Formats: sequence, structure tokens, C-alpha cells
Amino acid sequence: MNTNQNALSALEAAAAAGKITPAAAANVRTWLTEPYLADYAPQVAEHILAKKWAALEDAFWTTIPFGTGGRRGRMYPIGCNAINDRTIGESAQGLADYVKKQVALDTHRDPQKPLSCAIAYDTRHLSREFAELCSEIMAAAGFTVYFLDGYRSTPELSFTVRYKNCDCGIIITASHNPPSDNAVKVYGPSGGQYVPPHDSASIEEMQRVTWIKRMPFAEAVAAGQVQFCQEEVDRTFIEAVLKQSTPGPRDIKIIYSPLHGVGATAAYPVLLKAGFRDVELFGPHAVPSGDFPNVPKNVANPENAAVFDAIIERAQQTGAELILATDPDCDRLGCAVLKSLQPGAPWATLTGNQLGALLTDYLLGLRETAGTLTPKHFVVKTLVTTEMIHRIADAYGVPTAGNLHVGFKWIGAEIDARGPEYFVFGTEESYGFLAGTHVRDKDAAVASLLTAELAAHLKAQGKTLYQRLDELYQHFGCFSESQINVQMPGEKGMDDMRALMTRLRQTPPSSLGGMKVKAVRDYLNLRVIDASGSTSPLDAPRGDMVILDLEAEGNYLAIRPSGTEPKVKIYLFAYDQLAADASLDTVKDAQAERFKALGADFRVYSGT
Repeated sequence: MNTNQNALSALEAAAAAGKITPAAAANVRTWLTEPYLADYAPQVAEHILAKKWAALEDAFWTTIPFGTGGRRGRMYPIGCNAINDRTIGESAQGLADYVKKQVALDTHRDPQKPLSCAIAYDTRHLSREFAELCSEIMAAAGFTVYFLDGYRSTPELSFTVRYKNCDCGIIITASHNPPSDNAVKVYGPSGGQYVPPHDSASIEEMQRVTWIKRMPFAEAVAAGQVQFCQEEVDRTFIEAVLKQSTPGPRDIKIIYSPLHGVGATAAYPVLLKAGFRDVELFGPHAVPSGDFPNVPKNVANPENAAVFDAIIERAQQTGAELILATDPDCDRLGCAVLKSLQPGAPWATLTGNQLGALLTDYLLGLRETAGTLTPKHFVVKTLVTTEMIHRIADAYGVPTAGNLHVGFKWIGAEIDARGPEYFVFGTEESYGFLAGTHVRDKDAAVASLLTAELAAHLKAQGKTLYQRLDELYQHFGCFSESQINVQMPGEKGMDDMRALMTRLRQTPPSSLGGMKVKAVRDYLNLRVIDASGSTSPLDAPRGDMVILDLEAEGNYLAIRPSGTEPKVKIYLFAYDQLAADASLDTVKDAQAERFKALGADFRVYSGT
């Protein structure tokens, strides 16, 4: 009996004994026996014979899904539920197959135009190797590959697709995920990630892949099918971002952190070329590294306020007035700001919602002052982004496209649907922002530029971003948001997520945090259920999300499974109109206590 036969027998025995689930065992069996997976069979057999059942269960219990931001997960050399050569290769081969079919159906396309794909990668472990693999597959499929060699940002990849008039694009990045993870994100010819019908259709094509064809990278380079274009694209990308710049004050001392990612090739040069001369690249975070060694818990996510602690210490030493930090692929921006310009003033971190509100007001105000704002202009946000954006846009007389599910791909698609010439700003709660039409994804380079310009403008008036935000609260009411993330890993976690979402739809809580639940918005079944049980249609895009509207206006919870990680995300929203004699700090404190009560009650209800 050969090794594979021995391994197969051991696998069947383990499955019968309950050491591995039937679903995982079936996938392991496929990887052990199918000819197109023969390269992986020795490693699979080794795992079986070494009785590594937990590792096999984790790597094989399901097929790694395509979520909000592509195909993302833990790296492991084998397994359909891991990021490895096979799952990355399936994604690239499936994309190539799908694009070729779409091109063949496009009667308006020039038949002489060659197929092309832009490819980039970030600082994570194996990102360069995966990018080369994707290039080899696209080249073998007849595509010219425009390869951004060296660490480059997600927005620059989106820009390259548009600039080079590509049929598609690929970037290897897991964004802000832990060091163990990586991912592949694919883009259509607009420079945005696929939306219906192309998202599901391309995924189906990827799932059909068996044999993967490759042209060796060096051979593809020699044949001109892989073309290095980073210098040209760097220059034109930065020029495109700088078109969003406005003349004005530049007197502000900034510390910028790329959080060990690619931002030194995008956000940092943009700030310098825009005229901000006093910008310090934060040394401990400047070295590109997939280990993210100098950030708390090695998670380089600007949503985590703790990543700013060390930078704030440095700012207090140097007298810096603004801190900017971008995630590893430089598509998200976080910032820390002084509460006032008084000596020794404390620092605060802004949420994505808060910065989004500030930038919305800033950009609309610039256009209004210039006399270029019209009722045709618009801003875009998602369903879980603060409604303060809507209030601000209303005050300027422009509409808000806000009925969008999570994921910047929906914002990108909305820009094209409504007309790029009238687009002002797109924002989402997870620190994603976009101004300009140079890309169709969030762009932390342009967000850094605009934040620095606004901060310098306010400093010239004797104010900070924090103080301007308080002014907006005084005018529009106090909006605040919080979030609870409940980890639900593995097959049991998926079952628990489904059960929770079903329960929310069928038997929602009657009250939370001392407030009655007045209605349930079910985005999967597109219906609204009120407290009496009556239903009405919900005019919205379909998606796996439930919103619980509370009796107090502007207070609600949104619950959805994450599209990038094995967890459920619970978004909490509070709103209070301020009375003439009300203390803003008192209202903020009351909202914080309200979130504690809402969160506690929801955890009891959900059993989490």
C-alpha cells in the first residue's frame, strides 16, 4: 500500500471516529486523490499520517469564501479554507477565464485590443510570491500584465486599472488583518471591485477551476507579457491625487505612520508634494514588515486607537499637531488630533464616522464658497455610516446616496451610476474615504491630503479638527457610534452566525438598553417588521443584515456577519438633538452609557 492509500485509509478511520468532520474529510479526500491537486497530495498525506486533525479541520472544513473585500484568510500551505498557492491560483485562473468570456461577448470592444491586467502587492509575507503567481497565470491566459514592482497601495492598483485601460486588476493584500492572513482582491475594468452580476458570476468561474496554467515569471517578463510600470504609475497616481488639493495654509506639524505597510509610496509623498514640509515619517512604523512588529498585538489597524499611543508620545515630545496613520495597503486612514491648540492639550483619536463628517463638510463648503456646488452634486455613504453625513449634505442642498451595503465597491459603483462629474465625496465607517474620480476604491492618500489641508485651515483660525467636530454637533445634533465584534470561527461559528441572524428576523428583542424596538429592517427578505408584527416592503439592496430601530429617533443597531473575518459585527448608533442650554460633554457621556446598556442587553439576547 502506497503513502496516499495509507493516508486515505487513516482519513476514513478518523472520519468514522469523529476526529474530523464529514465536510472537512470530503475536501481532504479531494486534495489527496484528484490529479489536478497532485502537487499537494504529499503534504496532505503527511498531515494525515501525523494525525494533525485540528490543522486539517481548520484548513479543509469549508472553501474559503469571497467576502466584502475579496478572498481573505489565514495562510497555510494546503487546504481549500486557507490562503495558499492553490486558492490564490484558482482566483487568478477563474478571473482570467471570466474576463475572456466577457470580452468575447462585448460587441463594442476593439477586437485588436490585447487583454490586460494590473497587479500589485503589499508588505505581507508571501505577497510578492502570490503576485508573481497571479502574473504567471494571467500571462499564460494571454493577458499583458502591468506589474507594480515593490510595495504599492490598493488605490494605486485601482488607479492603474483605469490609467492603463485594463480589463481587470489584482492586488495581494489582507488590508488590516493579522500577520497570519493574506488575501486576493480582484477588480473590474472600472477600477472597482465587482458588483452584481459580475461578482457572483466571476466567483462561480473561480469555483469551476481545476487545472491552472502558468507561464514562468521570468519567461513572461522576457516576452513582454509582464511589464514593470511602477515609476510611471507612481508619478501619474500622485499627480491625480494632487488634483484634489486646494491652495491654503500648510503651517502644521504632522507625524505620519504607514503602520509597516505601503503608505510611504502613496500618502507620504502626496503630503510632501502638496507643500506640507513638516511631516515626520514615524520611525518605529516606517520599516515595511508583514509581522507589523511595533503595533499593539501586531495588528496594523488604524481603527484600533491603541496604535496611536506611541505616536502620541512622540508628538508630545516634538510639538506635532496632527497624526495620520494608514493601514498596510493604504486604503484606510485614521488620525489623532489635539483637543485644542493650548499648550499641553490632550489628544483624541477620531472614528471613521467623525472624520467622514468633517471631510464631507469641508469639501461641500469648498465647493459652495467657489460657487461650483449644484443640486446635481452628491455624496455617498453606506448603511452603517453615520447619518450625520446625510444631515450635512442636506444643509448644503445636495443628495446623499446612503442606502448601500457595506463595502466600498458599492460606493464605487454608485459614483458611475450617478455620474462621476457630480461626485463630491464617498465615506464609510471603517475609515474609508474618497474624493476625486481617479480610482473606484477608498484612498488613504487623498484622505491624508484633505485631512492635513483641513487641519491647517482650522489651525489658521485657532481651532483643531476636534473643535470643528464639536461645532458640527452643536449645529446638527450629537451623533455617536460604537461597535461590538463577536468572533465566531470555524464551522460551529458559521452555524452560530446563521442562527443569530435567523433569530433576529424571527424573534427580535422587544427592547434594548431601556428603549423599545419599534421596527426590524430585514435586508435579506427586504421587509420591515414593526412592533405589532405587521410587515411592509423594504426598498433597499438585498444583503445579510438586520437593523433594529429603537423608539428614540436616530438610535438603532445594525447587525451583519463580517465579509472579511469570522465574526459578527454589531453597529450601535446614538443621536440627540441638543437643547440650547445642553452641555455637549454631558450628552456625549450619556450616549456612551447608552451604548454600554445596549451592548449588554444585546449580548444577553444573543448569548454572546
